[in-house]
Amino acid sequence: MTTAITPTTGVVRPLSSRNEIAALLTEARERTLLLIQTVSEDDLRAQHDPLMGPILWDLGHIGHFEALWLDRNLDGKVEFVEMPGMYNPFEHPRRVRGALPLPTLGATLDAMAEIRERVLERLERVDLESDDPLLRDGYVYQMVLQHEYQHNETMLQTLQLKSGAPYAPASRRELPRRGAPNGPDGRMVRIETAGATIGTDDRRRAYDNERPRHAVDVAPFWIDRTAVTNGEYLDFMNDGGYRRPELWSEAGLAWLSESKAEAPKYWWRAQGSWLRRSMDRVTAPDPAAPVIHVCYHEAEAFARWAGKRLPSENEWEIAASWDGGHSIGRDYPWGTADATSREANVDQLAFDVAPIDAYPANVSPSGCYGMIGDVWEWTSSDFAGHPGFSAFPYSEYSEVFFGTEYKVLRGGSWATRPGAIRNTFRNWDYPIRRQIFSGFRCARDD
Repeated sequence: MTTAITPTTGVVRPLSSRNEIAALLTEARERTLLLIQTVSEDDLRAQHDPLMGPILWDLGHIGHFEALWLDRNLDGKVEFVEMPGMYNPFEHPRRVRGALPLPTLGATLDAMAEIRERVLERLERVDLESDDPLLRDGYVYQMVLQHEYQHNETMLQTLQLKSGAPYAPASRRELPRRGAPNGPDGRMVRIETAGATIGTDDRRRAYDNERPRHAVDVAPFWIDRTAVTNGEYLDFMNDGGYRRPELWSEAGLAWLSESKAEAPKYWWRAQGSWLRRSMDRVTAPDPAAPVIHVCYHEAEAFARWAGKRLPSENEWEIAASWDGGHSIGRDYPWGTADATSREANVDQLAFDVAPIDAYPANVSPSGCYGMIGDVWEWTSSDFAGHPGFSAFPYSEYSEVFFGTEYKVLRGGSWATRPGAIRNTFRNWDYPIRRQIFSGFRCARDD
């Protein structure tokens, strides 16, 4: 029996036909194309920043990854983990992709369509009941879907960075207003950790770095009820947070000296007031919305200023998922039903963060709000495998990134598609990165 995430409901359920796999692939591609509908070919080809490659490269890579895993690698052995050539991310890092002889948009889309035709033809012949772990429960199809979802978020990072006229989306969903607060502003929640487990044993869609589920020995702790808001971050800025070296680590001070930062990315002052931009909309920072586009060093400095610290990723996941009363770890803060834009600010089309308390269902068993959606949340943890980690289906997805260079982020953002987020999902990036849709919440010892 194969399983999938239904785009309209987000609920994981048995997949009853090959047509439903095809429908998921179609829906993912429709979203990819919707995101670039208003973007010129010149802008798709341009390298707008060394941090991000051209979107035209992302499109070609999406297609070639699909061809590799849903056609070429379904013959019983994995021939390659990334297709050799122009679209191999290890051969061509982001900073050099703008110099590649990328084909035209029309040729790229034609190649993606031809690949999709082969994939759907292969789908009619593939043994979905195979003992091959790639095929069992439709894992490889979920992997490829999530890959396209994740590149959608990468594309949105590039579109936010885009020089010249700001990106204007073809479709936009208006955000809800702030609802009735789920608790007092600024309150911290005490987290009981007895018996807590994290991770998952799911092999339908979870990545290798999310497995296995295992017990963790974590002392009780306190964590912010919500992500840190613009209003709180402005207090830090107004108290000289960027000019007080005692608040910054050695690495943070080095970044601060080089970056000359004095506010989150995409903020600037005009006539004595702060403004911020999210795609084509410029507004004053909403004091009730989570701060976004801050790096790890900024988050760490704020936490020190507030007399707190950043949570470890184990603490973050316990706060998001652990239901001590039933001794279970939830898939999502609200339960087992997957994320949709009704439960959380995910699925991209709002194009900005929402005020806290705008999604009343987005509350964990411990009382933490908004741990899925709006902003990826920095944790203090380096990226490493869980105890018992086993690379699957290729070490280049996770294992080659283990070490002290990367910090883990959790929870997804407004730019994350529902099929690519859950309480166990682990993102990672360099601590200096701000183009990602990142924020944070703080913790402290019991």
